[in-house]
Amino acid sequence: MSGLLEVVVVTAEDARRAEEGGADRLMMVGELTGQGRSPEPAAFRRAREACTIPIRPLLRLRDGYRSDGGEITRLRGLIETYLTDGAEGFVLGFLDGYSQVDIEIVRTLTDDGYWPWTFDHAIDRCLDMDDAWTQLETMRGLDQVLTAGSGRGLEQGLDDLIARARSDPKIAELIMAGGGLVPEHVAWLSRAGIVAFQVGSQVRPGGSFAADVDTSLVRGWRILLDAEGMRRAG
Repeated sequence: MSGLLEVVVVTAEDARRAEEGGADRLMMVGELTGQGRSPEPAAFRRAREACTIPIRPLLRLRDGYRSDGGEITRLRGLIETYLTDGAEGFVLGFLDGYSQVDIEIVRTLTDDGYWPWTFDHAIDRCLDMDDAWTQLETMRGLDQVLTAGSGRGLEQGLDDLIARARSDPKIAELIMAGGGLVPEHVAWLSRAGIVAFQVGSQVRPGGSFAADVDTSLVRGWRILLDAEGMRRAG
């Protein structure tokens, strides 16, 4: 089958163009500072009205991967609002003071939900990635881990990510490769069993989030993943 293509969007126009280009799913963010922040509910609502494919908004209220109990109420409120407005699932990632997965906060946000979620690039900042993966695999609702294999992006993390995928088919199914992804990476990752990919700046003119998503650039990635899917099937 073709690989899953997720596009990072900021506006309703981004969402419309990404779907037109062949995206399977969208991750929506608000402010593009640091690791990104949650979109405003009104902006999410407009994006939801502009397309028909699934959208997962980011759950993050400040820069960095740390949070605290004081933000939980606000995050839960956002979850309910996004769900009411048609969110298919969510993207989140929190680390504790030891740079490991913040199990308490993640479970507080996800255990009562009946929706799928993605753990984001926070995993690439974990001091012990093996332990982080072991913890994540036990979490209810998790169906994707967005990772570059390294905090410095896929250029540095490609080999480690391929090795991890090859070590365990279940992990390969969870991985969504993103963070400096270039077309040349796709074949190597696909051969390791990875079939989900995320692009953001790659589908914007000049590689800048100051520009809108370009439908033709999304379509180029769609064609690439479809061709790789045909190769796997053959």
